[in-house]
Amino acid sequence: MPHSFGYRARTRHMFKRGFKEHGPIKISTFLIPYRVGDIVDIKANAAQQKGMPHKFYHGRTGIVYNVTPHAVGVIVNKVVGNRYIEKRVNIRVEHIRHSKCRQEFLDRVKRNHDSHAEAKAKGERIDLKRVPVLPRVARTVTVADNTPQTIVPVPYETTI
Repeated sequence: MPHSFGYRARTRHMFKRGFKEHGPIKISTFLIPYRVGDIVDIKANAAQQKGMPHKFYHGRTGIVYNVTPHAVGVIVNKVVGNRYIEKRVNIRVEHIRHSKCRQEFLDRVKRNHDSHAEAKAKGERIDLKRVPVLPRVARTVTVADNTPQTIVPVPYETTI
């Protein structure tokens, strides 16, 4: 049982840098533009202790509501009891990155728009809804030319 309850207690593995990712932070991290409304993932970078989020927010996704020269304000929903509380956290840009959670949706919207425009140009209607994967078709297995085989494990032998 741990007896320390500090701000970074029990974060030994959570905040560690990845394999071959140690050292100074890349300059490209600071050149990424963030705008109000962007969806970002919070992942603390242990190389920069300033502006580091609390361990609760590590791995969470939020929406940018404020942008300053070195940091951004992020809205994160937190479950407290039986309700959600909207928490506003100010985090330096080293500890956030653009989320890819909407990328598949945005690609699908673009793909649907393009296919809809093509169909409209041809003068036909197209169904853009996603169809779930159907069950596999039924098969009948015959034993006429396929005799069943009994599979048994190979007995263990010691060769000393």
